[in-house]
Amino acid sequence: SCHHLLPSRISSLPPSVLSCHPAEYEIKDECCPKCQPGTHVKKDCTEFMSTSCQTCSNGTFMSQITGLKYCLPCTNCDTGSGVKVKRSCTKTLDAICEPLEGFYCIDTKEDSCVAAEKHSECKPGQYIITKGTASKDTLCSDCSHGTFSDGTLTSCRPQTKCDAENHLIKPGTAAADAECVGNGSLTAAMISVFLLLILGVALFFFLYRKKYLSDRNVSLS
Repeated sequence: SCHHLLPSRISSLPPSVLSCHPAEYEIKDECCPKCQPGTHVKKDCTEFMSTSCQTCSNGTFMSQITGLKYCLPCTNCDTGSGVKVKRSCTKTLDAICEPLEGFYCIDTKEDSCVAAEKHSECKPGQYIITKGTASKDTLCSDCSHGTFSDGTLTSCRPQTKCDAENHLIKPGTAAADAECVGNGSLTAAMISVFLLLILGVALFFFLYRKKYLSDRNVSLS
């Protein structure tokens, strides 16, 4: 849609002394009224007609009075850049973008985030000092000696110490706890293995004897 601003005083002075009002713009040594937010100049004013303005088309905006013959393109909140729409674009306001969930902003333009990166993940053997926010990355630190973390903890945990009644079966690392097994459990495990061995030997002799007798009967017949 287009409309005409109400006629305004048109200044026609020598270039050296021409000074337009803030609500006007200079064109061909004359001062024309600017168009309102959400519109742009369609046709400059003349001595007999005021400025003709047109509403911004879809995907464009103008946030202030202007003497431009076009509106500005809306910011595209591209998920490929790690951002999403926080405020949609209107005729008078540009879109505002914010980081995706789990991302933090690395480049801003006024109130909008134009690019974001995924929060760093702490490695096994590290703990989280501070969790990532929309403006800051996750901060990690290494576990001290005798402690461990799988990378998801906010503090390292002390390694389990195997005592006299528990045997160490797997030493601890910065990424995993030590593994211990009690004497009772160890004894039970040894007995189970022993019984399995006996069962295996007995089964072998049973099958061998069965095959031997079968072969013998065949030869006798």
